[in-house]
Amino acid sequence: MHARLRPVVKAYDVRGRVPDQLDPAIARALGEAFADEVGISEGRGRAVVGRDVRASSPEVAGAVADGIRARGGDVVEIGLASTDMLYCASGVLDVPGVMVTASHNPAADNGLKLCRAGARPIGLSSGLAAMAEAASPLLDRDPADVPEPTGTLESLEFLQTYADTLLGLAPVEGRRLKVVVDAGNGMAGHTVPAVLGRLDLEVIGLYLELDGTFPNHEANPLDHSTLVDLQAAVREHGADLGLAFDGDADRCFVVDEHGDVVAPSTITALVAARHLLQEPGATILHNVICSRAVPEIVSERGGVPVRTPVGHSLIKAEMARTGAVFGGEHSGHFYFREFYLADSGMLAALHVLAALAETETTVSALMEEYSRYSASGEINSRVDDTDAVLERLSRQYADHHQDRLDGLTVTTDDWWFNVRASNTEPLLRLNVEGADDATMERVRDEVLAVVRA
Repeated sequence: MHARLRPVVKAYDVRGRVPDQLDPAIARALGEAFADEVGISEGRGRAVVGRDVRASSPEVAGAVADGIRARGGDVVEIGLASTDMLYCASGVLDVPGVMVTASHNPAADNGLKLCRAGARPIGLSSGLAAMAEAASPLLDRDPADVPEPTGTLESLEFLQTYADTLLGLAPVEGRRLKVVVDAGNGMAGHTVPAVLGRLDLEVIGLYLELDGTFPNHEANPLDHSTLVDLQAAVREHGADLGLAFDGDADRCFVVDEHGDVVAPSTITALVAARHLLQEPGATILHNVICSRAVPEIVSERGGVPVRTPVGHSLIKAEMARTGAVFGGEHSGHFYFREFYLADSGMLAALHVLAALAETETTVSALMEEYSRYSASGEINSRVDDTDAVLERLSRQYADHHQDRLDGLTVTTDDWWFNVRASNTEPLLRLNVEGADDATMERVRDEVLAVVRA
C-alpha cells in the first residue's frame, strides 16, 4: 500500500485530515479503484455518490466521481445526504455507492464510506485493501497520464424517496408527541424536516442549520457532553423525548423526558421486541458490548440472539449470513434487514417514536423493562502494548469464562467485561456491566488497575 494511503485507509472506511492526509488526488485514485472493484468500469454500470456538509466534501466528492468516470463508470450524484440516505439510494437503485463523510470526526477531517450494489459494505477485508493496492500506483503517475472522465454524470433528487422508504417501514401513529431534535449542524438538519416533518409531531429543532464547521458542539452524541443542550431543552419545553444525531446522521441517541440518556442497548432491546412481534422467532444481532439484557429479552420474546464483533461491515455480513431481521450496537448504530441490512439512525428514531406514540406512558417508563443492569460506558486507556495487557487480564481472570470473539470478554453470573483494542490508536476500550452499581464499580476498578499498571 502506498505510504500516502496508510494513514487514511481504516478497518471500515477511509478517513483523514484534509488536505494533508486526504486530498483530491487520493480521492480520485480511490474512485478509479472503486469502479474496478465493484465492476462498473468501461461502461458496465453506474454508482451513486453523496456527501455531507463539510467544506471539503464537494471537492472530495467531485474527485471521487471523476475517478469513477475516468474508468468509464457512470455517476449518479444525490448531493447533500446522510449516510443512511446514501445506503437507501444504493439499495433502491441497486448500484454501488460512495458517501463522502468523516461521520462524527472534527470539521477538518473527511472520508469515504463505500458499498456495493444493495448497500453491501466494503471494509478492509471485503475490498478496501484491494482498492488501496490498486490505487497505490495511480498516485505516482505523471499528471499527463491521468485519464479524462468518459462516464456520464447525472444529478438525482433522492430525499423524498428516502423519506417515503423510512416512513413506510416504521409508521408512527397514535398520540401527538413533543420532540426535541439536536442535529449538531450535521446531516440530520437535512433529513429531519423531510422525515419527521411529515408526521403529526411537535418538533423543536436544535442546530438544524447545516454548517460543516459544527459551531455549537461536535456532532458526536457518543460523547455525552455534547448532549447538554438537548437535555436542557427537553426539560425546558416539557418534551416527551429528545433525539441527537451524529454528523452523518447514521447514529441516533435518545434522551427521556427527564433529559436522561437512554442507553443504546436499551433501544436495541426495544426495537428487537417490536420486530419479534412482527416476525416471531426471528434472529436478532447484538455486539459484544451490548447489555446482557438484549439477548435475555430476545430469548424471552421467542427470538434467537446472535452475538457479533463490533463494526458495521462485520455485522452486516452476519445479518446476511443469518437472515437476522435487526441488529444493534451499543455505539448507537442500528441495522435493519428491511433497509438493505444497513444502519439508520432515523429508522431507529422512528421505531422509538412509534413505540411511545402507541402508549400513554413516558419514555422512562417505557424503557424500564428493557434496562436491567448497571453499565460503565466505554472507558479508554492508552497503553504501549495492547496484546500484552490482554494476556495479563486473561491470566488474572483465568478462573472465569472467557472468549475472544472481539478482544477479551470475561463473564460471570453477576458481571462481565470486554476489553478491545482500538483499530487506529494505542488504546484499550473497556466496557463493564454488573448486576448493580456496586458490582459494576468494583469490577471496573479491578480491571482498570490491571490495564493501567
